[in-house]
Amino acid sequence: MSANTEGVTNDRLSDVSKRLMRAADRLSRQVSKLRFAEPVTHVYNPLEYARSLHHQYLRMASSDCRVLFLGMNPGPWGMAQTGVPFGEVTAVRRWLGIGGDVERPKIEHPKRPIEGLQCGRSEVSGRRLWGLMEDHFGTAESFFRHHFVVNYCPLVFMESSGRNRTPDKLPAVERDLLREICDEHLRGVLGILGCHHLVGVGVYAEQCLKRVAEQLSDRKRSPPAEFQIVRILHPSPASPAANRNWAGSAVEQLRAAGIWQS
Repeated sequence: MSANTEGVTNDRLSDVSKRLMRAADRLSRQVSKLRFAEPVTHVYNPLEYARSLHHQYLRMASSDCRVLFLGMNPGPWGMAQTGVPFGEVTAVRRWLGIGGDVERPKIEHPKRPIEGLQCGRSEVSGRRLWGLMEDHFGTAESFFRHHFVVNYCPLVFMESSGRNRTPDKLPAVERDLLREICDEHLRGVLGILGCHHLVGVGVYAEQCLKRVAEQLSDRKRSPPAEFQIVRILHPSPASPAANRNWAGSAVEQLRAAGIWQS
């Protein structure tokens, strides 16, 4: 896929992309300095070892972005492999048109190897989310004309067994330090993209969006009327509701909010 988005000049697109890349690199450096205690034994930062693929993804951002989807953090078979939010391998290669090699984390869990775009596993959440976008928009160019997807936290947390541990399950001290950094980055992303419609993919992401919108409101001393914050069901297979026509539920929620008209 071309990095250019229809209806957006190269110069404007380049400026948005460059700002997002600088913000991502800064986020990567900041979170890499954090330390996490057991039961977390391994931490992956795909912004670091999959930086090239992540930057390819950021080149797709449009200065005319109107809808931002926010996820929680990378999954072990999605963004952890590809550097792309909800980055199910086949969708990243085929629909997004992103290619290339990734490096390896400094300390790799034997049960969670990083194989990049050669990974044979498929992340269900990513397959559902990007599958919906392909069904609804047809082409990636059409989707990225007014939409973008980011994750709140860029890190993957694993226990000794290989079990995934989400950011909300971290101890309070670790969680607060991580939140401060990720909130700052999300504020920056909202400023760069200027989206009005903010869609939390799941409850956690919605809470992050509301908190950061309030922070921006406090700084401006005005209500966050510039944002419409809504939530769609998370596509995780761990959710029984998501296993019953997740795509249909998400479309219905987006239509009810007036974000999608058809």
